[in-house]
Amino acid sequence: MSRRRLQLIALIAIALVLFIAISAGLARVFNADSSARGAVTDLIKAEARGDQAGMVARIAGCAANPGCRARAAADARTLRRPGSVSVLEINTGLSSGLGGASGTARIAWEVVDATRPIVQCVRVRRTGNVFSGFSIQLLKISTRIKSNADCPEHY
Repeated sequence: MSRRRLQLIALIAIALVLFIAISAGLARVFNADSSARGAVTDLIKAEARGDQAGMVARIAGCAANPGCRARAAADARTLRRPGSVSVLEINTGLSSGLGGASGTARIAWEVVDATRPIVQCVRVRRTGNVFSGFSIQLLKISTRIKSNADCPEHY
């Protein structure tokens, strides 16, 4: 083979490796967003079941925080709904960056045959990076907010 042909094959191989590496990194970022959506949804399902312990277990540091436990108890009591939870809309509030990030997820949900949707906010933290992988933590949940309201800055 000629030298020029070997250089072309080497360039194609390098481009292919770069394409695979970038694709794998992007897949991890998209998977982290999907994991955040799943974590928020699982929290809301525990809340709708009235499962205070399940809520506390899903919120980082909540078991050691009396205020967080009290909020979980109040939310589990007031937002308990019989039936299956249906997520109407969810926005994780996380940027699609390559590293860690924090944001506020806004979720609108209802239980089938319920009269009005419930809207809440959940503080979410993504740690890690595209090389080591990502981890999702839920930090706190708001009380119910108005359907047309934005998430409050502090709750």
